[in-house]
This record gives sequence, C-alpha cells and structure tokens, in this order.
Amino acid sequence: MIARTVGTALLAGLAFAPAEAQETAVDLELAFVVDASGSIDEEETRLQRQGYADALADPKVVRIVTGGFAGSIAVSYIEFAATGCVRMSVPWSQIRDAETARAFGEQILARDREYCPGGNAIGEAIAFATDSFDGNGFAGTRRVIDISGDGPNTIGRSVELARDNAVARGVVVNGLVIDRPSMPNLEDYFRASVTGGPRSFVIKAESRQTFARAILKKLLIEIADATPRSGTAEGLRILAN
Repeated sequence: MIARTVGTALLAGLAFAPAEAQETAVDLELAFVVDASGSIDEEETRLQRQGYADALADPKVVRIVTGGFAGSIAVSYIEFAATGCVRMSVPWSQIRDAETARAFGEQILARDREYCPGGNAIGEAIAFATDSFDGNGFAGTRRVIDISGDGPNTIGRSVELARDNAVARGVVVNGLVIDRPSMPNLEDYFRASVTGGPRSFVIKAESRQTFARAILKKLLIEIADATPRSGTAEGLRILAN
C-alpha cells in the first residue's frame, strides 16, 4: 500500500512538473562585448553605443537578418573594464525586424555608464560572454563574440586561454580594434591573442569618427553565413564599403 502511494505521488509530481523552457531558433547568437575601461571617456562611450544601435537598425542589416532561414538573430550587449567589472548591459534579445532592432539599440543608449578604472580585462570579458550563451533561451546555428577594444589584456585571466575555451565550445571570436597611435601593433595582437575560430577576423576603426562605419561593416560580415540567400561574406564586404 505504501509503495503504491509513493508511486502515485511520483507520477503526480511528474505530471505537474514544469516543462523545460523551449529555446527559440535563430540564425545567429551574437554577443557584442564592448570596451568600457578607463581609456574610454564619456563621449567615446556614447559614440560606441550609438554605433552599435545604428548598425543594428541599418536597413542592410535588417534585410539580411530577415532573409535567413530562421529570419532572426539573437544579440546581447556586454560592457567590460577591469577585473570584476564585466556586466550584461542589455540581455539576450531576438532581432527579427526593424522595430526589434531599434528597441535593442534604445536599450543600449539608455544604460547608465559604470566607471571602473584599473585595467582592461579582455580575458574576463570573453569568459563571461562565452558562459552567457548557455541558457540564454536561443538556439542558433552559430555563436559569435564580437569584441571591441583600444588596448591589450592587462589584468585578470589569460586572454589566450579564455579565447581557446570559447573556440573549444564552438564560439567564434571576432575583433574590432580602435586605433591608438600609442599601440601601432594592436591589430596584430588581436589576431594572435584575442580572436579565434572558423573564419574569425579583425577590423580596425581608424578613428572614433569611423567607428560606426566599422561596426556596420563587421556586423554585415558576421551575419553573412546565417543568411544564405543574401550572398557571400565577400559580397557583403563590398556592400558595406
């Protein structure tokens, strides 16, 4: 009698157990990981955020996003500075049309800045972004970290180890280098130590004024593989020029 009662209770518990959350299919999961360290002032922070917001809402981007198999991508906006100063500024969200693209951009622009000097923890930022893919509610055919910065990793965990772990987990890491005269070899450093995975690449923004254009070009290339009806990555490079 006791065994029958226990068995009945277990079956009842299973019947009323919450179903596992269903993941939304998207063509690409893309984490924007953006430098917010002490070398980036208020004006530069605004320019960076505006650049990402404008790029997402650009008609060319919206057109190739909606032209993919799933017709959408998932994005997040992560800002980083020193160790312990990596935050999910805008959580994972689905971009499926111009309206959702603009709404995500508005969230980027609305966030307060958190000033956190003391170093440039690129390795911490990559590790944080890599972990954020798990349980984000989306299932993409590709996972990409889009990291921008104006300096090398200076504090925290090894950026090479963080990059290697991301690649081992199926994540591609691309880079956007913000040019600084004091660091002429930064682009080479990003290629050697920060980026990795199939078809990973680095784009350089020659100045703060060209940052938005560099973001747009990078975004078009990154989503190219997710939109087979929109052409090749090389074709999108031409489109972005």
